[in-house]
Amino acid sequence: MTKKPLIIVTFYPKKRKIKLEKDISILNAAMEANIGIRTECGGKGICGKCKIIVKGKKAVSELTESEKTHLSREEIATGYRLACQTFPKKSVEILIPEESRVSARKILKFGLESEIPLNPLVRKFHFKLKKPSLCSIEPDYERLLQALSTFSNIKDVKIDYTILEQLPDILRNAEWDVTVTVWNNRKIISVEPYDTSKILFGFAIDIGTSKIVGYLVDLNNGKTISTASIENPQIMYGSDIITRIAYASENRDNLHSLQKIVVDGINKVLAQTCAQAKVNPFNIYESTVVGNTTMHHLFLGIQPKHTATSPYVPAVKSTINAVAREIGVKMNPSGIISTLPIVAGFVGGDAVGDVLATEFHELKKTSMLIDIGTNTEVFVGNADDILSCSCASGPAFEGARVTHGVKAEIGAIERVRIGSNFDVEYETIGKTGPVGLCGSAMIDIVAEMFKHGVIDSGGRFNFQIRTPRLKISNRQAEFVVAWKNETTLKKEITITQKDIREIQLAKAAIYAGCSVLMKRKNVKEKDLNRIFIAGAFGNYINPKNAKLIGLVPDVPTEKIKFVGNTAIIGAKMALISKEARETAEALSRKIRYIELAIDSEFEKEFINAMQIPHKDLRKFPSVKGYLH
Repeated sequence: MTKKPLIIVTFYPKKRKIKLEKDISILNAAMEANIGIRTECGGKGICGKCKIIVKGKKAVSELTESEKTHLSREEIATGYRLACQTFPKKSVEILIPEESRVSARKILKFGLESEIPLNPLVRKFHFKLKKPSLCSIEPDYERLLQALSTFSNIKDVKIDYTILEQLPDILRNAEWDVTVTVWNNRKIISVEPYDTSKILFGFAIDIGTSKIVGYLVDLNNGKTISTASIENPQIMYGSDIITRIAYASENRDNLHSLQKIVVDGINKVLAQTCAQAKVNPFNIYESTVVGNTTMHHLFLGIQPKHTATSPYVPAVKSTINAVAREIGVKMNPSGIISTLPIVAGFVGGDAVGDVLATEFHELKKTSMLIDIGTNTEVFVGNADDILSCSCASGPAFEGARVTHGVKAEIGAIERVRIGSNFDVEYETIGKTGPVGLCGSAMIDIVAEMFKHGVIDSGGRFNFQIRTPRLKISNRQAEFVVAWKNETTLKKEITITQKDIREIQLAKAAIYAGCSVLMKRKNVKEKDLNRIFIAGAFGNYINPKNAKLIGLVPDVPTEKIKFVGNTAIIGAKMALISKEARETAEALSRKIRYIELAIDSEFEKEFINAMQIPHKDLRKFPSVKGYLH
């Protein structure tokens, strides 16, 4: 049999080479080479974000119909292709243009944090045991239990098997002077030589669909000593959870791949925090984890496919306590990994963390909590009763399905203002040349265009105005935010009629969710004492513009409070407080979940909310002055 010739793919600008022994796409080759290329659809040729430039058209497969749809004639002539649709036939050089590279993101790691009494489930006990003798032949383990029993509430303690294996040598090498780490007064997870009682750390983790954030916490005082974050590496399998669920559903190997890649990401964050604080990962004895229901299931290796199909039932709701070595997290191998409980198929432990951190469940006056993301969770209520729902707001605010949409990365336009003569002022992350529009800028640009009459309440462009920024290009209407000579891409950054519709769909889904819960609670805008906006994206929103486009209810701006990444704060609270963990468990049972898919009011509310700001202008009195 003739051996197939080896194909070498060289990726620029990194000049990284990979040898291919099988027929795979350029996108999959990049994954194997650990090179990030943007893909919102998981390589299905739908999003058009994985653009590459091929040197030598004959070295790769023919153009597909998907590529003809997503690439302009000029791009095709220049050598542009979609990485997921392109297969190398022989050795080839590939340039990844800037708009397709996975860049460092502006990830919000901090959120509203209240002081709570310190009472972690992990505790250390230092003591010196009496040596055994012919007059005292009690076994090592029972001797250890006897010493522990002198401390309050330490009864019927079990021991991790791997610790028991090593116990005889540990005790004798330490001359019977040891420190024992106990989890929840029930399990010995470490026995260490001599006095290590002051070395006690925990790790709080927020597994987001697009990012992973970690807090290294000193459990002796409850203080966060270092933080780190990375892009969730699962993003190479799709930017949204539905795409990842579909991939995981194909077979168990795919499920295990998604689990491994997120655990590897967590280990990277954990290692970064430990390096910053000069802490040995072995001395992390517990980790608390929050994430939406899909991230929760994928992290634990649980098949998530049933959460995506009616009746959207998760595999488990309550707290899961697993051993670190079984999951693969590189902390103390016998340490405990604890996930916060979830509420429903689309309201996960991260949302419980939001409620916990904002103390929403203790409020006397009715308020609203919104965590904006690909799936947006909304809560309405107070200490007496809380309703929740999940809005399929889609990935538009994360940059997907928007022509020049990008995540909040270096070069992303994050603030936009339009002047009286339609000149555009903008600010970019990192103060560099612009590469695209992130979510906060999308809200700004739609609000600004509405204020200045560039679009009407239906989101349609008004061609009665005179400005070169409003034009027809490639048979579609668009407004130029940044001219070609201003951008890093050397091409215009625009917002198209289709882009505006994507933003309308996203904002309508969120507002409709808010509206349904308000109706269920018989609450009007004037009755809302506070609107908390949580999440990394929410923290950068201009509240006036959010109201102007009808994203959130029209309440006085001073009632809107941005609380940051409260999901990770909720995870930290559970890490340092047994009472907070018990509260989280109670919240998962107390919060009532409303399934919008079967709510009779949702479709009507959604359609009405597609208008800017809304079909019923009585709901948005502060916006009436901008109507044209």
